[in-house]
Amino acid sequence: MEKALSESLYGKTPAELAALCAELGMPRFAAKQLARWLYAKHVEDPLLMSDISAAHRTRLAGRFRPVLTPPERIAESADGTKKYLFRTQQGAYIESAYIPDGARATLCVSSQAGCRMGCRFCATGRQGLQHSLTAAEILNQIVSLPERETLTNVVFMGMGEPLDNTDNVLRALDILTSEWGFGWSPTRITLSTAGVVPELRRLLDETKVHLAVSLHNPFREERAAIMPVERAWPIAEVAAILRQYDFTHQRRVSFEYIVMSGLNDSPRHIRELCRLLDGIKCRINLIRFHKIPGSPYFSPDDEAMVRFRDTLTAKGIQTTIRASRGEDIQAACGLLSTSATDAGQ
Repeated sequence: MEKALSESLYGKTPAELAALCAELGMPRFAAKQLARWLYAKHVEDPLLMSDISAAHRTRLAGRFRPVLTPPERIAESADGTKKYLFRTQQGAYIESAYIPDGARATLCVSSQAGCRMGCRFCATGRQGLQHSLTAAEILNQIVSLPERETLTNVVFMGMGEPLDNTDNVLRALDILTSEWGFGWSPTRITLSTAGVVPELRRLLDETKVHLAVSLHNPFREERAAIMPVERAWPIAEVAAILRQYDFTHQRRVSFEYIVMSGLNDSPRHIRELCRLLDGIKCRINLIRFHKIPGSPYFSPDDEAMVRFRDTLTAKGIQTTIRASRGEDIQAACGLLSTSATDAGQ
């Protein structure tokens, strides 16, 4: 008797495919054939895998459910940014943002439906966590993207905390960067985290992707007031771990800093940032705060942003102001949320 359609073929590693082939009595080389169909050709329907025997194609099709699904909704910004809405296998929704910029095209992917980190300035954090995504659901945002062939970079900066879903995120990264998978260079990928310390070393040891740390305030109590994660895993502990790794070659680390007027943009914040990040080769990306309903925070004007950037740069920390993209379609940093969609609104 065949198993129920409860698992997907897409997202399996070569070792898992080899075990599956052994279980089904398929030849050993069939694992490589399956991986090629799945990750080079992005075909997950076994019935279309022409170099697999008909009997095994039928058995595979009867056992595994399809997971690659097109987006259900597309919103396009005046600046060319596109926001895609995907439905997960559990019936929740996630959003991804496609950001074209000249020869560069970046996709901001989600790792969870919602988020449980509870950052006060983030719309995703307000909706709470529905569930973590499987590796296949993470990769589906890339594979099913209409502009897939134009992509140059992927950033794990969408909905969710990637290191709150480490197993599936690492699996997705493995498929993205392995020769048997998508074959991407790790330098095309950046993962953002609020600083989940128990999983941070694992990410740094098992991958070579770039790292972006959500900082937003260098003072412990002030950061804890807007980012509850600080209570469990202080940013000072994150910085101490990063000092043990080499970021002077291909891999880079950056710190994301959403600037909120009168809250985290004073000279004392600059001094503390310099102290906190001393000894780490990094850059700071300044991001304008994007207003969400009911929020008490405000974005500084352009002059204040430039002054903050220039002061940090003069103190030896490479600092840039990230351009806001897709704000008119709620696709900019901190605005992704599907709470209204989940509620049927």
